[in-house]
Amino acid sequence: MLLAFDTYYYDNKAKTVCLEFTEWNQEKDFKVHTEIINNVEDYVPGEFYRRELPCILSLLNNIDLKSVSAIIVDGFVYLDDDKKYGLGGHLYEKLEKKIPIIGVAKTNFASIEKDKKALLRGDSKKPLYVTSIGIDLDDAFQKVESMAGEFRVPTLLKEMDRLTKEL
Repeated sequence: MLLAFDTYYYDNKAKTVCLEFTEWNQEKDFKVHTEIINNVEDYVPGEFYRRELPCILSLLNNIDLKSVSAIIVDGFVYLDDDKKYGLGGHLYEKLEKKIPIIGVAKTNFASIEKDKKALLRGDSKKPLYVTSIGIDLDDAFQKVESMAGEFRVPTLLKEMDRLTKEL
């Protein structure tokens, strides 16, 4: 089982959506988990994980993790070339390093040059940025590259983004 997470913030609330799917190239017949949390922390530059990690962990409490083979997060695993943890790294630690984490970000983070790969999908000239922990970066890159969809953002990740904003 594979999981992908995204969170949308509005009115001091956070709506977290998790898509549960079984194949990397799957584009339908996925399960949706969702939760809204009140009184979320304010965004602190460079410490985004403090805001989003509690939302992901809360929703993970409702999911049996025994058969999860990887988790995708919207963001970075590392924030710099010294491997300072971003959201993905902190999640990996919270899960006791048992589940590989793949970060897929739509915007480049200038502080990290190593341990990330730019992925061009479809006809897009603007890449996605892939980082990973607990799984080889080339393997993670290939898995994201193989996800269904002919556009820049894979179909499931695009659907997840849409669902988070649906209030």
